[in-house]
Amino acid sequence: MANVVARSADGVRFTPVVEVGKDLFGAESLERPALVHTPDGRWRLYVSCATPGTKHWRVDLLEASSVEELATAQPRTVLPGTDTAAVKDPVIRHDGRRWHLWASVHPLDDPDATDRMTTEHATSDDGVTWRWHGTALAGTPGSWDARGVRFATVVLDGSRGWALYDGRATAAENFEERSGLAVTEDGEVFTAVGDAPLLHSAHPPFGLRYVDVVSRPDGGARWFYEATRADGAHELRTVLLPG
Repeated sequence: MANVVARSADGVRFTPVVEVGKDLFGAESLERPALVHTPDGRWRLYVSCATPGTKHWRVDLLEASSVEELATAQPRTVLPGTDTAAVKDPVIRHDGRRWHLWASVHPLDDPDATDRMTTEHATSDDGVTWRWHGTALAGTPGSWDARGVRFATVVLDGSRGWALYDGRATAAENFEERSGLAVTEDGEVFTAVGDAPLLHSAHPPFGLRYVDVVSRPDGGARWFYEATRADGAHELRTVLLPG
């Protein structure tokens, strides 16, 4: 189990640059990381780490002056979680003044229901020490995202912004989340738009998740997402939208 950082000139063909395995973190497994280029030119990789023998998750940070040097950086825990809550899957942005982080938080009070999740918001002056501000988005009871929500990407415009998020109605939809849209006017609390997913696969069970976007210099954008195939497997896909 490892996280891999890869480089591409066109957003389609990638060459692996760095691989960091679970043993570096003393973790049982690793999930979605966040790769960040800081305003002062350094590179950070925030890694979701599973605590062995438990349902607990935390986020560890690797930092280096180049992407290649992340391979030899020493991890430090920046989001430890608690005895009653696991924290993972960070999305991180810098608004020109401070850092913002959105992470999925899973309550651990019921060992058979740790897949439940909300998205919580935190800020930081340095991207290392974080202050939690509360729930950015929770599922809507009785709706397609009732079981849990997880931010996949966030776009900020001052205090306003929008997010694409993964949602599921039941525990059975774990790993087959679909994507919804949420908006914010204050940068703190997001509101889901509509009462159905914005995006889903054409193939049952219709999973489409982890949507992310990279802006291009020409004003276009390249989108990446994970989707369910006709045979039930998942694959990473990309689409280019012109400006």
